[in-house]
Amino acid sequence: MSSPLTKLGPAVAASALAVPHSRIRELAEMAMSMDGVLKLYFGESNLPTPEFIKRAAQKAMADGYTFYTENAGLPSLRKALARYYQELHAVELDAASEIVITASGVQALHLAIRCVLDPGDEALVLTPAWPNGAANVAMANAVPIEMAQPLVGDRYGIDFGALEAAVTPRTRMLLYTSPSNPLGWVATIDEQRRLLEFARRHGLWLMADEVYERLNYTGPTATTPAPSILKVATRDDALIVIQSFSKAYCMTGWRLGWLVARRDLAARATQLNEFVVSHAPSFTQRAGETAILWGEKALAEMLVRLKENRDFCLAALAKMPGVTVPKPDGAFYLFPKIASASDSFDFCKRLLLETHVGLAPGVAFGAGGEGSVRICYAADRPILEQAMARLSLFLK
Repeated sequence: MSSPLTKLGPAVAASALAVPHSRIRELAEMAMSMDGVLKLYFGESNLPTPEFIKRAAQKAMADGYTFYTENAGLPSLRKALARYYQELHAVELDAASEIVITASGVQALHLAIRCVLDPGDEALVLTPAWPNGAANVAMANAVPIEMAQPLVGDRYGIDFGALEAAVTPRTRMLLYTSPSNPLGWVATIDEQRRLLEFARRHGLWLMADEVYERLNYTGPTATTPAPSILKVATRDDALIVIQSFSKAYCMTGWRLGWLVARRDLAARATQLNEFVVSHAPSFTQRAGETAILWGEKALAEMLVRLKENRDFCLAALAKMPGVTVPKPDGAFYLFPKIASASDSFDFCKRLLLETHVGLAPGVAFGAGGEGSVRICYAADRPILEQAMARLSLFLK
């Protein structure tokens, strides 16, 4: 008699089964079944999308932006992004050949990885990091090699010696995130130059996730972006920058992003976009164009709020026993190491069930993350005040 399992027919692909479930989502799904949870596990602000952006989408639909667009996105949006890079970074880009609009930052990541990795290739990934980078490498049947960023004093750094030792004949790419999710680390110009030199020396693609570049607290003004690798690279470098509208403009649910890359990769990504999503929604692209053109005032106001939230949480965590946390320079996360959280998922699960505070476990972010938790401080102050008070009592 045949086994009942054989009646199911062919199995799911082993490569798909090998991609681990997001441990952030695992905990979040548990929290979503509960009432009254203080939700600090996802990477998003609870501020709504600004009204002028929503109105732009409504107008775009009324104006007929409900049809197909170019695979690379609306020319007007790509031109707006080229002006954006010129004004913010003094970087000149060709809107027609070096910018590709995508349906979210993660789709840009997926598209770019599929353009540079073959099955069996290896990609170095600086961690702790948002797990979707390593997961997309695995989805391409390639191998993510996690490289933990060491904490040196009160700042995270890059272990270039470890990177050199990790390179093999199969290494094809290096992925890093600045500003970092979850560390809040911001790469210096010198660190970016060294990463670029490392990639050039070993013939690697360098992929920079710069999604949080506008959430930066180290510049001379409130809205000075974090340094971009594009500033130190040439147009001939094997470089890809991943970007999104989600964080700077409170547009997480809109699923709109872009990538900047060398012309040959941008051309290939444009062609592959047809077989992934065709293009980002046309009216969403028009809303993104409005965000780029008119979003600075709303961004500046949000940054003031985020910095105040960061400083409040840092002060609260400093009073808790067994907690150490570096001061982040960017993004909207704290990544405290907690002495009693050797199993960070179990710690976050108990915290959730006993106090209804939802945090993301450090183990979800790869090598170097275990023993820490990620706190998203983009929530309203009353939520943060309650969460910090409950966390303090839980630790005591």
